[in-house]
Amino acid sequence: MNKTFANIPSQYADPKTAKILLQSIPYDGTSTWGKGADKGFDAFLDAAENMELYDIETNTEVYKQGIFVPQPLGSFNSPEAMFTACYSLAKEQLESSYFPTYFGGEHSISIGIIKAFYEAHPDISILQIDAHADLRPSYDGSPYNHACALYDASKNCNLVQVGIRSMDVSEEEHMDRYNVFFAEDMHQDESWINESIRSLGEKVYITLDLDALDPSIMPATGTPEPGGLQWYTLLKYLRMVFETKNVLGFDIVELAPIDGLHAPQFLVAKLYYKMLSYKFL
Repeated sequence: MNKTFANIPSQYADPKTAKILLQSIPYDGTSTWGKGADKGFDAFLDAAENMELYDIETNTEVYKQGIFVPQPLGSFNSPEAMFTACYSLAKEQLESSYFPTYFGGEHSISIGIIKAFYEAHPDISILQIDAHADLRPSYDGSPYNHACALYDASKNCNLVQVGIRSMDVSEEEHMDRYNVFFAEDMHQDESWINESIRSLGEKVYITLDLDALDPSIMPATGTPEPGGLQWYTLLKYLRMVFETKNVLGFDIVELAPIDGLHAPQFLVAKLYYKMLSYKFL
């Protein structure tokens, strides 16, 4: 039997009545430094079991909307196989009535998911919250590498990038500077919040790489870049996005647990639950 999110009662995990889908894709095939993102979902579920399910900020218990956790999307023998499986599964799930959420795994899992979303909703905007630009056309011989996670989206839909503080010079030609909010500038004031939201269309898909957060609170990720977002700043921003836009789904990627350190996965469990709380408020 599948584990439920946060050990919620089975009546709220029933696939026939749940409004929320939580799909795990524990793939870590192309990460180039810190490994372990394939272990992220299990650590996240373990932490969620120790989390209070009443959200003070929103005065809600969003788990009562129902959260269904299907079987993880299997093992893959190549990045291409991973992409095809993610794309096909997301296309299928977009035809359901669920609010779809995805959990990595590394950021390459988002490529096929985002493709399914922009094909189903050609007017969708992609909100990337991330330390890295991820705009390489190919890396290590594959266009389905984690360093290429948003390249396809940049060519096919409105991409807004928030929190960027690391990139290769070759990525600049694929970047729309008007839609990029660099961490160094964000640190000066909070004008980026309204400006980035204005850059989004009405429909939004969020892809959230946990290295967007500062490593002082999120060290458990493949490449922890200094100078990232803090907890309440990110929550303030996400709540405004959910309140002003129609968020159609989201993914959270790149949790690579550190043995003996529980705080990062507990943060991610709270973050996931906060995002659901904002969506169903």
